[in-house]
Amino acid sequence: MSARANPPPFEACLKDAQVLARDWIPRWLGQLQKTLQQCAATASHHQEKQAYLHAGTVLVGARDRMADQFLKALSDGVQAAQERATGNAPRVPSTQRAWDGVSMEDLELMDHLQVQATVELARLQQVVKMAADSELLALGALLSGAQGLPAVRQEANPLRPEVVIAALMQALSHLHVDEAARMRWLHVGAVPLGAELQRFYRDLALGLEQRNVQPAAYVVVPTVVAHRAAVAEGSTRPESAPLDTKIGDAAVLTLDHLHQLLVGNLDHGGEVVSDQGASGSGNAMVRTLAVEVVALMLRTIAQDQRLLPSVRDMVQQLKPVLLHLARAEPRFFADRHNPARRLLDTITARSLAFSSEQDTGYAEYAQQVHDVVKTMNASTSALPDRIVEQLNRLLPQSAPDQGLAMQTLVHVEQRHLLAEHVAREIQARPDFGRAPGLVRRFLCDPWAQVLAHARLHLGTAGKGCLDDVPAQRYMDILPDLLWSCQLAQASLNRPRLVRVVPAILRTLREGLDSIDYPRVRAEAFFQGLMGLHEAAYKTRHNGDPAAPLPPRGDEPAPEPWMHAEEARHSGFVDTLLAAPDFADTQPFARGLSLLASEPLPELAVGAWVELEQQDVVRRCQLRWASPHGTLFLFNTAEGLPISLTRQGLDRLSAQGRLRVVAGQGILDEALAAVARQAWINSGKL
Repeated sequence: MSARANPPPFEACLKDAQVLARDWIPRWLGQLQKTLQQCAATASHHQEKQAYLHAGTVLVGARDRMADQFLKALSDGVQAAQERATGNAPRVPSTQRAWDGVSMEDLELMDHLQVQATVELARLQQVVKMAADSELLALGALLSGAQGLPAVRQEANPLRPEVVIAALMQALSHLHVDEAARMRWLHVGAVPLGAELQRFYRDLALGLEQRNVQPAAYVVVPTVVAHRAAVAEGSTRPESAPLDTKIGDAAVLTLDHLHQLLVGNLDHGGEVVSDQGASGSGNAMVRTLAVEVVALMLRTIAQDQRLLPSVRDMVQQLKPVLLHLARAEPRFFADRHNPARRLLDTITARSLAFSSEQDTGYAEYAQQVHDVVKTMNASTSALPDRIVEQLNRLLPQSAPDQGLAMQTLVHVEQRHLLAEHVAREIQARPDFGRAPGLVRRFLCDPWAQVLAHARLHLGTAGKGCLDDVPAQRYMDILPDLLWSCQLAQASLNRPRLVRVVPAILRTLREGLDSIDYPRVRAEAFFQGLMGLHEAAYKTRHNGDPAAPLPPRGDEPAPEPWMHAEEARHSGFVDTLLAAPDFADTQPFARGLSLLASEPLPELAVGAWVELEQQDVVRRCQLRWASPHGTLFLFNTAEGLPISLTRQGLDRLSAQGRLRVVAGQGILDEALAAVARQAWINSGKL
């Protein structure tokens, strides 16, 4: 009863937030309505006055629905943010993503009205953050402290402005009002929303202080393996430095400008670019913007600490060539297939394989890049052909074993998915629930793999007697196995027990040998099983058969299994090592590792990680992920394959033996920083 009356401070804070939201959301809508009326009254132009009046009229009709949708979306967004912070939500639904910018790919697909809506969204978020910054810092520290975190992690705050604004946008998407009215709401409502969140955060922080919660500390984490670590959520004071100090002084680059560059029509005059766009001609303006984007992109790369200083210097030496390309082909950087972009991407991507100039292979790589830079800067004549030539020289050769490794992992996943289906078949048996946990775990993991392997090879057995088919024999053994391990039943029929045990053990050994199951793990299971048989033989049980045991919901899901030959072909890293497969161990849970390390993000093909294996740290790149996301294939700088299961990745991350160096390409991140800068600049106007 006391636990219900006094919930933990973090849970109590979230409940307080729901109560307070029922007050401030309607209050904000009322202030929005009032401000729209004031803007209409003071508008200097008739068209502007009508726009404000229209937005106010639409709001009157949608105000109650807006409040309900906002409350619901905020509740859902807070829950989703909380689940992500505890590692229980591996992927963020698109409708609940934080609004923190727009990619170049998205911007290129937008029309003018969508760009303007994005600008208003940028302004809204910046106004809100500026208004509530102090209160947000205090609340973030208290919420991290309430969760027992030793240092502030911004994503541990499920009430941060990004979540609130994402909920607002989701609510607006359900109202089906015209875009013009929504843009007016965002523009006019920014300041009052900032004031409401300022008060909201202050009240929540006061509640946590009254519950004697001690705030966590804001600490600076040195940038060692990831450029984003210095500005990651929770690593430092959020937004402690404006982004334009990180990538340059691009105060003139806005989303409108970037959109014009990506979709602008170059056929409209402006052959001469000497005026640097001052003439206003479309061609000159686009080329000037392209030069600015390339300069910002290179400045970001120059500050990326993941690249060795010598690599950054060589990339900067390409600046004259890239600026020349920006004038001649303004959108080259936006085309992933453009040879110049591919060349720059290849240089920066391959450099991530090295953490030191003393690493094996670095000298050869550096010499290649040096030769490329020298050749590229020789002359601007025939530059496109020279770029293609240098790109072909620099492209890494595909590892000869990579195709075999991928083919092997595809087969492993196919068998694993079939094994999961087999495990469900076994669990559906009426006698499964009475079996000891030792046997249940064995049947749902290695024995399911045995059955899956046998079924995949069923065609090789011919069309002889069905009893001779391994897949059938391995399934037929289940009734005797499940009966023999139950003390209450097997002890009542010793003659049957003596008769079936040798056949059970013989068939089990045959099946495990068929998948080359490790003898050490197999013997551990057989010792436990024979102990159950011995107890049943020596004990006379006169009671009723035991009732089915309730299923255990905390048992870890089985991992894909590999034969020794499959493991060799794919470079498989067994993160379980010699852990007892069938003992009652504590299953791994991602949420348990949050205090030790950051949750491992979803990895995309091309990501670079540092992997510690047998006291050796090496960098490797994710080259392939299986269709169902159960297996991942990496390549080292030497081209050696390394494969891991999804659980293995999480396990190594929790142990601090796997760290993400780059979630995407250096060039992709640099261009994303440019787009974010344009987004921030747009919000300042």
